[in-house]
Amino acid sequence: MAKAFFRLQKFLRRTQFLLFFLTAAYLMAGSLLLLQRTRLVIQQGSRGTPANQALPVLEEMTRVGIIDPRTLQSPRPGARLLVGTDALQEPALDQRHSPHWLTSRNSELRQLRRRWFHHFSSDQEPLQTAGLKAMKHTTEHKGTYMGCFTHDSRERTLKGAVFYDLRKMTVAHCQEACAERAYSYAGLAYGAECYCGNTLPAAASKPEECNSECKGEKGSVCGGVNRLSVYRVEELRAGARRRRNVIYRGCFRAPENLTDTFPASLIQPNLTVEMCSEFCSKKEFPLAVIRGQECYCGYPTGRFPLRDGTDGLRCSGTHNASSAAEGKYCLVYQTPVQDTRCTDRKFLTTKSKVFVALSSFPGAGNTWARHLIEHATGYYTGSYYFDGALYNKGFKGEKDHWRSRRTICVKTHESGKTEIEMFDSAILLIRNPYKSLMAEFNRKYAGHLGYATDRNWKSKEWPDFVNSYASWWASHVLEWLKYGKRLLIVHYEDLKQSLIPKLKEMVEFLNVTVTEDRLLCVENNRDGNFKRSGAKQKNFEPFTQEMKDLINRYILTVDEALRGRNFSGLPREYVPR
Repeated sequence: MAKAFFRLQKFLRRTQFLLFFLTAAYLMAGSLLLLQRTRLVIQQGSRGTPANQALPVLEEMTRVGIIDPRTLQSPRPGARLLVGTDALQEPALDQRHSPHWLTSRNSELRQLRRRWFHHFSSDQEPLQTAGLKAMKHTTEHKGTYMGCFTHDSRERTLKGAVFYDLRKMTVAHCQEACAERAYSYAGLAYGAECYCGNTLPAAASKPEECNSECKGEKGSVCGGVNRLSVYRVEELRAGARRRRNVIYRGCFRAPENLTDTFPASLIQPNLTVEMCSEFCSKKEFPLAVIRGQECYCGYPTGRFPLRDGTDGLRCSGTHNASSAAEGKYCLVYQTPVQDTRCTDRKFLTTKSKVFVALSSFPGAGNTWARHLIEHATGYYTGSYYFDGALYNKGFKGEKDHWRSRRTICVKTHESGKTEIEMFDSAILLIRNPYKSLMAEFNRKYAGHLGYATDRNWKSKEWPDFVNSYASWWASHVLEWLKYGKRLLIVHYEDLKQSLIPKLKEMVEFLNVTVTEDRLLCVENNRDGNFKRSGAKQKNFEPFTQEMKDLINRYILTVDEALRGRNFSGLPREYVPR
């Protein structure tokens, strides 16, 4: 009996060892396979795919009839596009650029382009400045701490400019932002929100209620829940810096009753732009209006909408009370103060019954359109993706699940049948493909606010990018026209030129009612924080004639498809240049 038991124990030990060995071998094999797949995906990123690795994709494209099998026999060396440059250049033009080819394009192409797009959309900072992220912000805040105060989002005391940085907010950053805009006080709330104003909040709170740590500065307090940590901002060192933020808006016909139109006024001998701007900034008004020795402060309103400017020569004598214009015209300046009548936003209180997409090709102005919609409606927009840079700057809908229906509409760049049919309706934003391609290439290499370098434009990435993305621009519109249930077509150029009328159309499509003053506030804040900064390259033409021929054929195809669906065609400026 003992012998049998001993043999059984010995057998079980061997079996246990064998099972352990097989499990380890299985895990190692799985790890190797995973690493191999990961390496393939990485190679299909921004660096492109070597010719030998592109062959499986080319063979698949041959199988479905997109390219001629003969092109596989003599591929050109050096092609680094995800699916091979030749695959998008060699087919017969009359077959390739027809609507049928574009709408039935290979799903492998879509997935590979999507990988390329998402690889870069996850980047939150421009590549050129990535090294700066490791630098610690060491600037000490010099303002005087005034205490902890109650923060009411509906009736804010610090109702000047509002800034968000849900990743790197510091006390110094908030103070500097408020100081540059000529405010006296800076208040921080929720660890990431900055508010500016010239009046100290009335309701003080207990010091311990300001207990939120600053997102970008450990150990520092940035307010709390409905609580503000308030600082008095130091005066700017030079008046020139304050003057720099005053923007000339133009010469306008003065309203009939200036006193009724503008809430604050000042009469000052030898009045200057600086005097009037500083007076209106202290009163927290975004407009400074000058007529002779009179200074008026206020907002754009129905009485004074700032839409119909006149010849500047009519205002040449406005500093002289006995001018030839006889006081009928006035000079208008934008002060450093932000128009905050439309900055408060929130999530929908009840789930939306209609699921609306804000769809566009990358680089077509989707972020700008979201800024306009959020400020016009007062509700956050959502996103099919998650972009940390946008979330950090106040697009709080980025973190909300895109199917939550708590946002007024959802940003998407998708163009597959399944993704389109998930939405009940859509605003389809279309932009000139030449501008869209350049904007997306800039974002890819320099983030939302920068410009790609000359080296980027001259690299092999640019022609590869054009060949891949140009067809996506066309197919994106065509597939939304084909599968979209209810569409509002908005051309980026029309929105830019006629902001109020086009924005009204978009808001009505979203079934939201807004006031005229709120729309004028949006117009006053039209650029938001997402206008590219830095010097543009003058007379810069990155497109070769071959690229233009390719893009122009796509333009004609999309124009024909739009007219076929009884929409207005593409703006004239799109068509062949």
